[in-house]
Amino acid sequence: MKYFLPALLISILSFLSCNQTITPIKKTETAPTASKLPLKDTISSATAITPIKISNLTSVSDTTFIKIADYNSNFFYDLRYATPNNFLKEKVYECAQCYTRAKTAKALIKANKYLMSKGYKIKFFDCYRPNSVQYKMWKIMPNPQYVANPKKGSIHNKGGAVDITLTDLNGKEIDMGTDFDFFGWKAYHTNTSLPKKIVENRKLLKTTMERFGFWSIRTEWWHYNLKGTGNYKIADFKWDCP
Repeated sequence: MKYFLPALLISILSFLSCNQTITPIKKTETAPTASKLPLKDTISSATAITPIKISNLTSVSDTTFIKIADYNSNFFYDLRYATPNNFLKEKVYECAQCYTRAKTAKALIKANKYLMSKGYKIKFFDCYRPNSVQYKMWKIMPNPQYVANPKKGSIHNKGGAVDITLTDLNGKEIDMGTDFDFFGWKAYHTNTSLPKKIVENRKLLKTTMERFGFWSIRTEWWHYNLKGTGNYKIADFKWDCP
């Protein structure tokens, strides 16, 4: 009898062990992010840019970030935030690169082709802008009339906005009345008191960009957003420098 009870207990425990469902413990994983900014939908540097080994944008998903120069060589560049020559008075990009969503790039290439037929080309001052840079700009000028609140994000941070001007086919800028990032009435689209040629130049840029799906903001003649990109996720990746 003294051996019966232990044997019985061993049998019961073996039965329970064989029939018990064991749920594995999941290891908590933390996805890498490009910054520690308080944004729930920030795109990380690990997922933002996928190398594309093709030469035609038609096969690229609209939401993919691409470097425009990899797909078209007919633009000029003066990316000011890669230099101290900007209203921040400091270099905030490690190097000058112009990235946008593929959807934005496709529209820009079409607009530029149209402008080239008239003797002009698009020149970029700014393209995609990391959200961390948006925070730096907001710290210097916390005015939503000129700088988007980084908590909500700028369309620049989403790859859907560009700051541009026009040049002739050789790259010489045409007169727009003010420099890029001039904050004041003289830069407004609604300012028609400027010389006739400047008004005409701005009108050419604005009507062309609108023709290809972009819209402007009242206070900056250089800024254009592509329709449909405002709902894209905010990104904060940094591009690779040569």
